[in-house]
Amino acid sequence: MTDFSLAHLTALSLPPPELIRVAARTGYRSVGLRLIQVTAETPGYPLMSDPALLRDTRRAMAETGIGVWDIEFVRITPEIDIAVLEPFLAAGAALGARYAIAAPYDPDLARLADRFGALCDLAARHGLGAVLEFFPWTVVPGVRDAAAIVAAADRPNGGILVDTLHFDRSGSTLDELDLVPPARLPFVHVCDVPSERPATTEGLLHNARAERLPPGDGGLDIKGILRHMPRGIPVALEVPMEALTRAIGPEGVARRVREAASRLLDAD
Repeated sequence: MTDFSLAHLTALSLPPPELIRVAARTGYRSVGLRLIQVTAETPGYPLMSDPALLRDTRRAMAETGIGVWDIEFVRITPEIDIAVLEPFLAAGAALGARYAIAAPYDPDLARLADRFGALCDLAARHGLGAVLEFFPWTVVPGVRDAAAIVAAADRPNGGILVDTLHFDRSGSTLDELDLVPPARLPFVHVCDVPSERPATTEGLLHNARAERLPPGDGGLDIKGILRHMPRGIPVALEVPMEALTRAIGPEGVARRVREAASRLLDAD
């Protein structure tokens, strides 16, 4: 059976304690938590500055047995001060998280690699790893570009986060994925989308942030991508579906996504 994690974006309206309880009721083993807000229109849940919410989150974990696999979302920009992320990483450590997710938003790639290395160093002091997620609308659009940044940073706890959507939309190839050392691929984000790629950045962003499909319901070669990744790594299901969430609620979406992923990935 696949080890599924519920990525927060799938049910972002739920505060961490409720996300954890929903994950327990719908068949997940762990969750990812968004502690740092990404856009002005979407929430973040700053457990590093809300002790009561952190306590409630840990209580929900203890009651359900659900773990926290990752915390997000660090935008590595030219202005970032990595040192200010210490409370964020300390909160992750308090939750037993394994990884912090970072995104590449600095056009100076040498500086980006240096800052990612600094994030890895700070994360290591709290017992975490750090993964760099690539996005087709950023300066690190594909798996080959992310691999170059992570190799330049050269930290043992640094890795790459492959999302099946971004892998496809960036035009990344399985041959490029095969060149990544397996130790650099500690987990994967899985979703589906229609085969036709949006023609604009706005379309890519809307697809990524608001409307994806459960695994197996679209046109991505999910099983093909996973065959080129380390066997047995956790599969985080990141499947925002805003229209369906309005119709059946976030718990219904979380269940539908996990059931679809189980049908696709546990059928063999």
